[in-house]
Order: sequence, then C-alpha cells, then structure tokens
Amino acid sequence: MQLVSGRGHYQSVISRVQQAKTSVWVATANLKELMVEGRRRSARSRTRYQSILEVFAELAERGVELRILHATRPSGPFRERFDSLPVLVEGGLQLRECPRVHLKAVIVDGAMLYLGSANWTGAGLGAKGEGRRNFEVGIVTGDEDLLDQIQALYDAIWRGEPCAGCRLRDVCPAPLDLG
Repeated sequence: MQLVSGRGHYQSVISRVQQAKTSVWVATANLKELMVEGRRRSARSRTRYQSILEVFAELAERGVELRILHATRPSGPFRERFDSLPVLVEGGLQLRECPRVHLKAVIVDGAMLYLGSANWTGAGLGAKGEGRRNFEVGIVTGDEDLLDQIQALYDAIWRGEPCAGCRLRDVCPAPLDLG
C-alpha cells in the first residue's frame, strides 16, 4: 500500500490507466475534462497534452472495458470531447450517473486500486502544475481483499442495487429498475 499526494496521484494513477490491459473503472463525484501528458515527438520537443478521453479511445479500440460512475452531469468540455470520439460514443466508454456517488476510486485491470479524495479532474488527478493542483491524498494498493470489496461495492452501484430504496429517485437522471 502506498500513500500518494500531489503529483503522486498523476504518477501512480494516470500512468496505470494509460497502460490498462482489460479494464478501467472510475468512481467520482465530479467529471471534468482531464488533460494528461501525451507522447513526445522527440526528446527536444515540449510535452504535448491530450484529453484522457483520447487515451480512453485508444484503450477502447484495444478492447479495454471502460466505466465511469459519476454524481453530476459531466462538464461541457468533457461532453464535447466525448462526442467527438465515435468509439466512445458507440459504447467504448460507459457512463452511469448517480447523484449519491461521492466515492473516489480508480480500479485498473482488477489489480490496482486508488482510493482517495481526488475527483476525476485536472486539479485532482491531472497534469496541472504544483501551484494549481488541489491538495489531495489517497492510497494506491494491490491488496486483493480491498480490491474485491471496492469492486463489489462499485458493481452493486453500477447495476443499480440501491436504486429501489433510494430517496433521490425523483432527481436521478436514470434510476435503474431491477424488476
């Protein structure tokens, strides 16, 4: 288990997401456009930034399962970029909104878990500079018991298990009916 803060979020979480082989599950309250460092053309060139959605498009083309569970409508820039990537629009990235989601977790390949305070935003996990990044803290672990517990919780929310008894059904954009 490793404690991460500051740029450690980016180095530990985003780098693992970029290398995903089978799945990336994200849970976040806020869902905004997240810029990440892209590939440099040469050693002398400046760092190129790209949307994490471009990374997701590449992962989706390789068959990686991509899910984001979020609490509020994604930001305008996120929606605009998402809509421009056909592989994501056609189901390569599954999005599910639940107003009660406040947990922040990233699970990569069922083997790496991030749990912490950072939302899926540039200020939380992204490539923002030291003076613009939020003060966040979290843990990164491969602990199988913890992974199993968080994956079970995530999947239960994803499938809508809490929906039937939820008192926010009237404000939920798409409550799941488990009938």
